[in-house]
Amino acid sequence: MKILTTLLCCLFWFPFALSAQSAEGLLQKVSAALSARQDDQAVSLFGQAIDVDSEKSEMYYWTQVDKNSNACVKLAQKLATYYQKSRSYDKAYLFYRELLQKNPNDVNYLTGYAETEVCRGQEDKALQTYEKILQIDQYNLAANIFIGNYMYLRAEEEKRKLDTDFKKLASPTRMQYARYKDGLAKVLSTRYTKAREYLQNVIQRFPSTEAQKTLNKIRLIEIEVNR
Repeated sequence: MKILTTLLCCLFWFPFALSAQSAEGLLQKVSAALSARQDDQAVSLFGQAIDVDSEKSEMYYWTQVDKNSNACVKLAQKLATYYQKSRSYDKAYLFYRELLQKNPNDVNYLTGYAETEVCRGQEDKALQTYEKILQIDQYNLAANIFIGNYMYLRAEEEKRKLDTDFKKLASPTRMQYARYKDGLAKVLSTRYTKAREYLQNVIQRFPSTEAQKTLNKIRLIEIEVNR
């Protein structure tokens, strides 16, 4: 029984040991390729190493890679993409931030950074990142979709609060009704109008059914407010 248990343990542990050894072997090849200035090969090997053992590969990046080398950015990008796809958003966020320190106006890095902010529950920070993207690329699809929907949802929250507070009034006076209408008009002229602007940019570039539905809702609200 003891021998059988030992054999079973060896069978269970063997794949892990092999993976670790394979990752180390791949990373040694990465070092050799970098030394030979074969950056494309190094990046390809590094991607394979990440798939085998992401933690060892990440440690290799932090401790062995020259941060001033041409390949450094591509290696960091490999890690950022891997962690984002594997839903390790905190680590993906870290590497996108690393990439942006080197290329602060790269739209692809900014987009990945914003997506990880959303997945980490940092919608307000993501808004700022997407706004920066639009300063570089006015018609960026991802940024327009996010900001359009963000503005619309905020508008809906504000409108819902106004409606709820007004319905609490058993017999609203003309002054109270006027304040209610003014509140709706303010939400329309700020949040809803902004949402419409961004979602129209989406429609111009991509025939989004959802964006069109939201635009139709905004149109109905505009008619209601302007009665």
